[in-house]
Amino acid sequence: MKITLITVGKIKEKFYRDAVGEYVKRLSKYCDLNIVEVADEKTSESLSEREEEIIKDKEGKRILGHIKDNTYLITLEIDGKNLTSEEHAKKIQQLQVSGKSNITYVIGGSLGLSKMVTDKSDYALSFSKMTFPHQLMRVIFLEQLYRGFRIICNEPYHK
Repeated sequence: MKITLITVGKIKEKFYRDAVGEYVKRLSKYCDLNIVEVADEKTSESLSEREEEIIKDKEGKRILGHIKDNTYLITLEIDGKNLTSEEHAKKIQQLQVSGKSNITYVIGGSLGLSKMVTDKSDYALSFSKMTFPHQLMRVIFLEQLYRGFRIICNEPYHK
């Protein structure tokens, strides 16, 4: 199975990079994982709603440039569907069984995702109603992806 993770922005802190590297290494046993980082736009505290939309659209165009036609697109959205780890694993497994060998997940930038990206999404997934820094969300996502594959393979993993 080929999984692509498209994210907005680079990881700056070493501890996040180390955690991502560890999960990438662990996941290599289960899937062909590709992480694509697209440039983020500079933001300020006093953006108007219109300015926020312009920024999200610029980032969205960069994201869309990396989405292949033959992929199943899952966007991480605060208003998406909340799944347990087991339900997420089942979702991945169902996609595999139905012949979807390419899955792309998208984590947006600090302002979220543009409508042009969410409109293209096959499935909106939420990890929480809380807001997380997108760098930390990358680590959380990779941990849950790893946990999902361990569940699919009936391998032990801490609860």
